[in-house]
Amino acid sequence: MHPYIMNRRHFLQSSAFSVAAAATAQLRAAQPKLMIGMDHFSVRATGWKAAQQIDYAASLKLDTCFISELSVFESFEDAYLQGLKDQADKAGLKLYVGTGGVCPSSNTWKTTYGTPEETLALTIKTAKKLGSPVARCYLGNQKDRSSDGGIQKHIEATIKVIQANRSLAEAEGIKIAIENHAGDMQSHELVALIEAAGKSYVGANIDPGNAVWAMEEPMAHLEALGPYTLCSSVRDSMAWEDENGAVIQWTAIGEGLVDFAAYAKRFAELAPGVPLQVETISGFAKPMNWKKDEFWAPFPGYRDTPAFKAWVAFTQKGKPIPTFKAPDGPAKKDAEIAYQKAELERSTRWLQKHV
Repeated sequence: MHPYIMNRRHFLQSSAFSVAAAATAQLRAAQPKLMIGMDHFSVRATGWKAAQQIDYAASLKLDTCFISELSVFESFEDAYLQGLKDQADKAGLKLYVGTGGVCPSSNTWKTTYGTPEETLALTIKTAKKLGSPVARCYLGNQKDRSSDGGIQKHIEATIKVIQANRSLAEAEGIKIAIENHAGDMQSHELVALIEAAGKSYVGANIDPGNAVWAMEEPMAHLEALGPYTLCSSVRDSMAWEDENGAVIQWTAIGEGLVDFAAYAKRFAELAPGVPLQVETISGFAKPMNWKKDEFWAPFPGYRDTPAFKAWVAFTQKGKPIPTFKAPDGPAKKDAEIAYQKAELERSTRWLQKHV
């Protein structure tokens, strides 16, 4: 072949490659960076209030700090909340705000801040003052599935509380984010709650660790809830088989069975602009005795579904890992704090490095 033809072909191929590479780089640059944050509950043993949580999040060079319970605030006065917002703004942190259960029929309901409607209203107002786009709350836990009327009764009660706050949420420009919490709802049930309450102002606080407790494989759970997701509280999970079914133990991110690089990529596609906020709750194992008939009462009809089979396959991939128990004595609290900090910090470093 003539040298001119070879050189011209090489030039055209190189030019095409350069154009494609430039286009890819431009596309990546146009995509917003996935924000990484922390849920304050990760370091619950510290007993820190909101200002200390903000300082700690800033020290980890995070993008967000999720104050997911009202008890972390020392006051709800305007001056105090404005001080927290100024502190976060100065540190380059976006704040997210939440509360606990708001379902009056759940075993988790507490009257600390008044009625469920009043509690959610206070959360919405606090979120507005702190610049949080959401007010997070939850229904209850897995025990509610076994109560009279099953989980549907509690879903209906929660919808009423949410709808009672619709006008306030819309007036303040705050969306209500419902977490799949402690195995209370599976993804299809939370989607149904959001749709019934009104997805224009209601969405999900997604938690892949809690999804595993509800026998859902985390990536499949993300596919179902991702389009509804407004915020997150994430951790990894290890799982393994035993003679009664499976055992689940939550872990630091990057140390369990979830492919968090793939999870983060898909998360960003399904919920653009929403941060991955780490909520590590590690060190203990939860048996899931699904081979026993009595296990299935809270999950009627689920045993024969493809979703359950996918979850079983997930649990078969792991191996037992040690649990954690702080030593008794005067050093117990310090050991718990050190353990919780280490779990969170390994998780955020992993995400900052890999996503």
